[in-house]
Amino acid sequence: MRLTDLVSENKWNDMEITGPTDADITGLTADSRNVQSGFLFAAFDGEEEDGRTFIPDSIARGARAILAPRGTPRPENSEGITFLESDLARRDYALMAARYWGHQPETIAAVTGTNGKSSVAEFTRQLWEIVGLPAASIGTLGLVSPAGPESGDLTTPDAATLNQTLFRLAKEGVDHLAVEASSHGLDQYRLDGVAFSIAAFTNLSRDHLDYHGSMDAYRAAKRRLFAELLTPDGTAVLNADDRAYKELRSVAAERGCRIFSYGINCDDIRLLNASPVVSGQELSLEVFGRPENIFLPLIGSFQVSNALCALGIVLASGVQARAAVAALA
Repeated sequence: MRLTDLVSENKWNDMEITGPTDADITGLTADSRNVQSGFLFAAFDGEEEDGRTFIPDSIARGARAILAPRGTPRPENSEGITFLESDLARRDYALMAARYWGHQPETIAAVTGTNGKSSVAEFTRQLWEIVGLPAASIGTLGLVSPAGPESGDLTTPDAATLNQTLFRLAKEGVDHLAVEASSHGLDQYRLDGVAFSIAAFTNLSRDHLDYHGSMDAYRAAKRRLFAELLTPDGTAVLNADDRAYKELRSVAAERGCRIFSYGINCDDIRLLNASPVVSGQELSLEVFGRPENIFLPLIGSFQVSNALCALGIVLASGVQARAAVAALA
């Protein structure tokens, strides 16, 4: 893809471009070890290492363009190399990765929260599969798709890796995908460029403060999913029993998003009673005003909440309530 085409949809950001603009870009990466001839290398300052120190190595490996934070010094071997400088280089990288790979599954749901993301993403994938929809999930468990499981290193993958995976899934006929949205991934813009029509929230408690520094910053990272990444015509699936519910509901409502609430204190997917039995629980629910009694083959109240969140995602994707509820068993 021509570099000019790659950056054409990023006009919202004041990116400074110097050097040749007619280069053909053959790939993108933020890991200099993966650079091949014609690649764009994204150099960021990281938690442990400064990626900008690897710019000379990436050029030696064949990089044709460098994306970096504004003010990044250029090495001696950079003649003929295009430099793209930006105040939001991480976000630009994600948007360019999405444009480079192009195709994504038709329905993509993001799941964020302190606990339960892995379970919700996997439950959602299974529910879609049970009702006959080709589905996959990406997160702590890696990639799980009709082609089988693949291990992964991060809860939320690097933007280029993620978008390449989305492209492959779409080509394989997977049209429904659940993605774990970690606070790190949201804060580092790894998910920007992904078309999320559904965003789900599990819960919020103290975690990752070594990275975020404060609960306010941690909460703000989670909030980004609903304030910026969920499409305006999308659906927010929210845990009505969590203290963050009112704030997230307000954020989603301000953007015109549809809202599905789940839990004990809600009107949409309401838990009336959960009775433990051998190998599971008997649940009494009220789903959009309709009573439902089902057996859930999971133990623990936290898994009830996770299952209801997954149910909300599946309902938001357009699956009929009776089929979705029956699939929980």
